[in-house]
Amino acid sequence: MAAYLIADVDVTDAAAFEEYRRDVPASEKPFGGRYLARGGRTEVLEGDWDPHRLVIVEFPNMASLRAWYSSPEYMRLKAIREKCATSRLIALDGIA
Repeated sequence: MAAYLIADVDVTDAAAFEEYRRDVPASEKPFGGRYLARGGRTEVLEGDWDPHRLVIVEFPNMASLRAWYSSPEYMRLKAIREKCATSRLIALDGIA
């Protein structure tokens, strides 16, 4: 069953974030990661959510998502993201 990474990223240093944005897709590819949305326009229809840069990545399953998230390749990029952005990330199982 597919699994989804959903991230709401508030970039605080755009220049530093550029390396993360550029390199993260290659880190996801070996784990089957595929972008469904990446930083496009958002429109809140209900509630008080104030999203920033939203990203949705589909992985083949939760094990692949978790393997990517804990991979050495992503750990380097995660450290960059944590220095130049405030983020909220969730992993969500898809529908069987």
